Amino acid sequence: MQWTSMIAIYGLFWVLSAFLVLPIGLRTPDQLPGHEVETGHADSAPVNFRPRLVALRATVLAAALSALFYLNWTNGWVTRGDLNFFGDPPVEDLGY
Repeated sequence: MQWTSMIAIYGLFWVLSAFLVLPIGLRTPDQLPGHEVETGHADSAPVNFRPRLVALRATVLAAALSALFYLNWTNGWVTRGDLNFFGDPPVEDLGY
């Protein structure tokens, strides 16, 4: 596998990981004592959003997923044939 392909796969895993870890640890004003909702803000808006922590978590998770993907690529643990849940398509007799 080329290194540029691995960078692209890591980027895809990073974006997926960022969306997966985004809601972890967020708290709304009603979950934290002492916080009040200001005028114009939604009641469900998080009060403790930390983008650096989200990026760090996404980076670690994407690195682990990329490593698993590469190990599967080299060792062949799961192949395309293993994911064929519906069997081979039927062969039509065209009568030629």
